[in-house]
Amino acid sequence: MARKFEVTAVTGKYTDNNGQEKNRYLTIGAVIEGRNGLMLKLEAVPVGWDGWAYLNEPKPRDGQQSPPARQSRNEYQDATDPPF
Repeated sequence: MARKFEVTAVTGKYTDNNGQEKNRYLTIGAVIEGRNGLMLKLEAVPVGWDGWAYLNEPKPRDGQQSPPARQSRNEYQDATDPPF
C-alpha cells in the first residue's frame, strides 16, 4: 500500500514573528492506495473541528527522496503542438 496524501486540518491560529496571523495545522490521517482503490485512515479528530480537511503530498521522511512531481492531466508536453 502506498501513501498518496497526508490529511491535515486547521486547528487554530497563531501569530508569527512578523506579527502575521497564520493557521495552525494538524496531520489527522492519510490517504492510502490499496488493491481496491484509495482509502482514508483518520488517526485523530480535532476538538471543535469543522469537518474540512486538506490533502497534501506526503513530505519525504529522513533519508528518502521527495516523490516525483505529478503532472496535471490537462497539460501537454510540447507547446508548439497543441492537443487539438
